[in-house]
Amino acid sequence: MNLLKYYSNKKIQEFLLKISQNREFIAKFNDNFSKRPDTLQFENDIIEFVKKGATSFHISEEQWLNPLLLQSGMSQTELNNLRKGWDLILDIDGPLEFSKITADLIIEALKFHDVENFTIKFSGNKGFHIAISSNAFPDQIDNKKIKDLFPEGPRIITSYLKEMIKDTLTERIMEKIPKENIKKNFDPFSIVDIDTILISNRHLFRAPYSYHEKSGLISIPINKKNILNFNKEQALPEKISFNEKFLSECSEKEASKLIMQAFDWNKRLPQTEIKIQKQYSEITQKISMELFPSSIKKGLLGLEDGKKRFLFVLLNFLKSLNYNHEEIEKLIEEWNKKNKMPLKEGYIKSQLIWHKRQNKILPPNYSNKAYYDDIGLKPKDNELKFKNPVNYSLSLFRAKSR
Repeated sequence: MNLLKYYSNKKIQEFLLKISQNREFIAKFNDNFSKRPDTLQFENDIIEFVKKGATSFHISEEQWLNPLLLQSGMSQTELNNLRKGWDLILDIDGPLEFSKITADLIIEALKFHDVENFTIKFSGNKGFHIAISSNAFPDQIDNKKIKDLFPEGPRIITSYLKEMIKDTLTERIMEKIPKENIKKNFDPFSIVDIDTILISNRHLFRAPYSYHEKSGLISIPINKKNILNFNKEQALPEKISFNEKFLSECSEKEASKLIMQAFDWNKRLPQTEIKIQKQYSEITQKISMELFPSSIKKGLLGLEDGKKRFLFVLLNFLKSLNYNHEEIEKLIEEWNKKNKMPLKEGYIKSQLIWHKRQNKILPPNYSNKAYYDDIGLKPKDNELKFKNPVNYSLSLFRAKSR
């Protein structure tokens, strides 16, 4: 392929210059990277790199006040002081057919958390990069600045999303492979993975419209609505188009629900999951509404603000207390009618469909005030003796059953 002719395309140069602002911009020469740190100053610099043998370009997930001040061996504090923010890049890699299925499920999961303005590109070989812009996240979580939560933040969110889609991904992969090839305790991420291990400080990913040395294809932005219909011919150098965006800005703070729930899930991982499973196995009866905590009862009377957050709480709360899907659907419908401005029927339906496929998980803990205090559902003192509204109701049920 004539890479000099390819990278001479003004649209590619403009795109690379725009997306590389405040980022490290590193050229790759087949198997070797150029010296770090480096940045892209002018469009014509791309041609100069290619003349020297560059084959592709890679950019950092992190945005910096001045990328050229970066040095190897910098402490976390030094990196935090220099970092402006970070974008979430979900790196899906595996056989293309399974990568498409995984990307489709991640797209559903993001929409479930009210993230709509993410973008996606083909990696150039077998997978996809799903991107959420830094402005989609709140400024702080758990009294920590979001910009300082790298690589911790992306790792937690990615792990949380993997857990959410794991069961459905297992089913969809098992439909595609011979039964004799399926081992006991089959792990879908042994076939297709969403990388968490390689997420580290100064992590790079292939820039949009960069050539892929192994496949000979281009890493192109694609339409997220057509992910399952994607084929590699669309990424041939002579067939690329510039109709899709990548890493365009999201609605401000639209990923707040996603990161708050991911961090809340992560806090419960070590000790609470085993305890929760034990509780579920011990109590199989539906817990009556009279045993609901006051915060949930108040929310069920209807809300003016925070309806989407409360819906998220309510779906997990009811399922955790052994309500079946039909009962949950009926309660949600009745609740929505009481809201000052009811949520759209399509939104409710999509949330119910997604939630039906998920395993039981606890709603956010009381300590996550965005889901309770901030929407007018502050728990009473007797509820705060418990970490979670589910624990409160289960405790009352046990006391009543004695």
